[in-house]
Order: sequence, then structure tokens, then C-alpha cells
Amino acid sequence: MQKSRRSLLKSALALTFAPCAGALAQASALIRKKIPSSGEMIPVIGLGTARRYEEVRSAADLVPLQETVHRFQTLGGTVIDTSPSYGTAEPALGTIVAALKSRDALFLSTKVSISGHDAGVAQIEQSFRNLHTNKIDLISVHNLRDTQIHLRTLRELKAAGRIRYVGITTSFDSQYQAFEDTMRREQLDFIQVDYALDNRNSSQRILPLAAERGMAVMINLPFGRGSLFSAVQGKPLPPWAGEFDCKSWAQFFLKYIAAHPAVTCVVPGMARADYADDNLGAAQGRLPDAALRRRMESYIDGL
Repeated sequence: MQKSRRSLLKSALALTFAPCAGALAQASALIRKKIPSSGEMIPVIGLGTARRYEEVRSAADLVPLQETVHRFQTLGGTVIDTSPSYGTAEPALGTIVAALKSRDALFLSTKVSISGHDAGVAQIEQSFRNLHTNKIDLISVHNLRDTQIHLRTLRELKAAGRIRYVGITTSFDSQYQAFEDTMRREQLDFIQVDYALDNRNSSQRILPLAAERGMAVMINLPFGRGSLFSAVQGKPLPPWAGEFDCKSWAQFFLKYIAAHPAVTCVVPGMARADYADDNLGAAQGRLPDAALRRRMESYIDGL
């Protein structure tokens, strides 16, 4: 996906650690949506740390990632999603956030992804250490692993003020029925699920159920595991993309998701600062209305 994405970008923007007037203006213009359980507003585009942050072996490996997180934050991004199951991603993110002294400006989301009560508690405590923080904004049970056991632990942490929100995640159709059952049975602040222009299965029941139950929705795999960039490789944006202020294919894919009424935040992977510029452009200007979203579906389905 990285090579395809790179070739689709028109040009790389200059990287800098100093906020400029244009960046500050963009930050103030980011579209935000509400977390139903609290009313807190967060930007509709966040940053995911799967894959590119998973194999950090040296200080040199951290440099482009730190540039990316800094650029993301400078542009107004706040939500960063990680997991202890993503290799080195969680400790790498913690190192970056500590170096940038940006913890208070960020919404940090991680997961518990291990079986058993004691193992789960130990993993969660390690997440606090990895992220160099005494409070984590959101911890979710990853892929429904020992859901009931870990939700009890997470609710205790929330009551103690150590975490702010509780959720569950999946990215597998085979888990959708159990996921729905959990959503109906439990009161959750967040769910996280896969959804993309070429992978719309979660929109059939899960997204409407989240809206019905008052749960915020975080979206993973918004680029269809890279398949969307492959599908549009070498193709120009359709001229009607300008009707919702879309300037790149990444924005096309992200704006489609962000415009869904039930979606709160999308977390595409970002490991380059110019990707942060491009992706956060999807949180600016207009989003497609229902008619345009149907047209986007038809376009992608026809490729």
C-alpha cells in the first residue's frame, strides 16, 4: 500500500517541527464529532499505529514516526490508536509522546488483548508504563478476547479515574454476531470496527446499532487493507469529488467513512508526515451527503 499511496500523492509537503499559520488555521477547521456518552468532541480523523510502528528497533526508526505524530498534532489531530499486540507500537508511541511533551493534547486509545484476568491486568498496567501516562483515554477489549472478564477490569479502572472510556473492537466479519450481542448486552462508550468503501458489511447492522445504543464508533482498516489504493492506481479523481472538497484518493476514502452519521472517528495508519497532511485534509471542508456517498459506492463497485 505504501508505494501505491506514495504515487497517488501529488507532491510531498515540507516537514517541520514548527507550527505555521496555515497549519494552525487547518487545526481550527477540523471537523469534529461527539462522543455520545460524554458530549466530548473529537476530530473525525485520528492516527492508527498498526504495521508501520510495529518494528521499531532503533532511534533512527523513530524519527519519521515522531515527525508524523508531531505533524498530526500540529494540524489539530488528537486521537491516536494503538495496542500492545502491535509489536513495538505502544512503547514507540509512548516514547514519541514523551519526547514531544504532547500527552495532554492527545486522546490515547489502546487495548487489552490477552486471555485471563491477571494477565489482562498486567498487560493494562504495562500499557500505562509504555505510554508514560497515569491516565489513558480509551481502553478496549481487542477482538472480543475474554470480553466479560476484561470489561469488569476496565470499568473498575474507569471508576477509579484511570481511564476515561471503555470499548470493544473487531476487524473480522466472523465476529460480527458476537460483537452485536455484546453491544446489546453491555453499555459501552466506544466500539471499533472495520469499514471501508469496498468493505461495507459493518454498516448493515453494527453501525446502526451503535447509533441506537449511543456508542461512539472508531473505524479501522479504512483503506480496505490497501485494496482501495490498488483499485484506483493511475486513475484521476472523478470531477464531482470537488463537491465535497476532496483533493486526493485518501481523502475520498476517508470522507466517505467520516460522513456516515454513526461514525465518530476514523484511524488510518500514518507513518509519514505528508500522510498526516493528506489524511487530515479529509477532516476539512464539506463531507459527502447521502446521495454523494451512494455515488462513491457505485464508482468503486464499478472498478
